[in-house]
Amino acid sequence: MNLHGIWAIYRFEMARSLRTLWQSLVGPVLTTSLYFIVFGGAIGSRMQSVEGVGYGSFIVPGLIMLSLLTQSVGNASIGIYFPKFTGTIFELLSAPISAMEMVLGYVGAAATKSIVIGAIILATSAFFVPLTVMHPAAMIAFLLLTSVAFSLFGFILGIWAKSFEQLNFVPMLLITPLTFLGGSFYSIDMLPQPWRTISLFNPVVYLVSGFRWSFFGKGDVDIAVSLAVTLGFLVACLAVVAWIFKSGWRLKN
Repeated sequence: MNLHGIWAIYRFEMARSLRTLWQSLVGPVLTTSLYFIVFGGAIGSRMQSVEGVGYGSFIVPGLIMLSLLTQSVGNASIGIYFPKFTGTIFELLSAPISAMEMVLGYVGAAATKSIVIGAIILATSAFFVPLTVMHPAAMIAFLLLTSVAFSLFGFILGIWAKSFEQLNFVPMLLITPLTFLGGSFYSIDMLPQPWRTISLFNPVVYLVSGFRWSFFGKGDVDIAVSLAVTLGFLVACLAVVAWIFKSGWRLKN
């Protein structure tokens, strides 16, 4: 295991984020505050609680998950896309570092940044609504699994993209809509049939439900199913990354 190589990639990616530290910290805090003002003030005044949980508190796991998914995908995709764009990817491929070690460096840095953003949003939310975490171990587990899984997905996206337009296409037209329609700001049990059944085909539903369960002990889907879907997505992304490095797809041409 080339720990020095992993650390070099990880440190470089974290240093790139520190150069935009103000934007990275202020953006999520401001966005979270606006969500609470709009959703908590406008909707919360008319819908006091959802499944016995105050609406302001109910949307916190969804807010964290929304930022976690977008940040994980964005950080990992741009991290690997820039070496392709500048041509330095060939230096990485010829360096004495394996594919697994390269992925650990890039995905580890992206997941770290996403977890930090999630923690900041959680702390910001505590200023607006009362929060309790019934299952802290489950919350940490879902936070780690989700950030790593979607950082891997972002890594795949960064390798697939041939332009900045393609790089922004999937997060804008896929990740964000799926998150909004995945029960981030409502319970899918509130939906009439057949829309509730259709929502179960949205993988983000299981992530949000499991994460919400760790806070309130309540979720739209059984916690075991949520965990299984999250692990399944993680394994699928690992398989795709392994195939990419084995075949050299979009890396060596």
